[in-house]
Amino acid sequence: MKKLVYATLLLAAVACNRFRNEDNTAADAPGQERIVSVSKQLTEMIFALGAGNKLVGVDLSSTYPAAAKKLPTVGYHRLLNSEGIVSLKPTVVYSDGNVAPAAVMTQLQKVGIPIKEFKQTKTIEEACQLLRQLGDGFGKRPAADSLARQLTTDMATAAEKRQRFGDRPVKVVIIHYGLQKNIYLAMGQKSTGTQMLEWAGGVNAIDATEGMKPISPELIAAAQPDVILATDFGFDRMGGLEKFKTLPGVALTPAAKNNRIYRVEEHDMVYLGPRTGQNVLKLMELIHQPTPKS
Repeated sequence: MKKLVYATLLLAAVACNRFRNEDNTAADAPGQERIVSVSKQLTEMIFALGAGNKLVGVDLSSTYPAAAKKLPTVGYHRLLNSEGIVSLKPTVVYSDGNVAPAAVMTQLQKVGIPIKEFKQTKTIEEACQLLRQLGDGFGKRPAADSLARQLTTDMATAAEKRQRFGDRPVKVVIIHYGLQKNIYLAMGQKSTGTQMLEWAGGVNAIDATEGMKPISPELIAAAQPDVILATDFGFDRMGGLEKFKTLPGVALTPAAKNNRIYRVEEHDMVYLGPRTGQNVLKLMELIHQPTPKS
């Protein structure tokens, strides 16, 4: 399987009801670890390890699992608010280094809040290593080993199933339809989403190298994708398949003409985590299913 270069995706944060910051952490016992996570990948892994009770705040992009949405938020990880973080009285901030503005991290350290930075993961092996690193830190190594084994098993299952679809991958475009009318973001070649498509037997039809690139309706139409994967916010905002497939550019694609536009959760497509193998298998089912009847 061809090796692709990965890049961290820069995604637009979208405000919704979960972003009301309410301090629900006042009853914490003295001396208890209080973590603010500004990485959606780390947030999911912490919950998966059974250490979610140690989190007192997250960044806006941490939307999985559902319990993460109930925590106070401290801004988007690329637009953090130091005052919001300090107000939660964390004993440590967990980061993957993909944060901004840089001054926020400096300010936190000046007031005595340590930053624990973890290496960004670009492969399944590295994701397993990160799970084990976190597991060691929380005293939950058996849980980490179990999650890593399951992830490896799921990926092996996906690789075996991938062989059933031959050497003609499905042409796919992954679209994040944003807040402004007719403004699209599409996942480019250097993205986790593109790698997941390849694992699932697809190919990214957008000729863009960036992890997430603004594109025009003309570029979508020119790509002529067999399938469009629409991230949850844009798909829901449009009101479903029939409305989404009328969008400029989208309407001219085989995907729209054949009703092969499918809703996906954005957080499933942008980082490697314990559910990545399962998500690849779901993608495989979506992009290889028969063309729906009109």
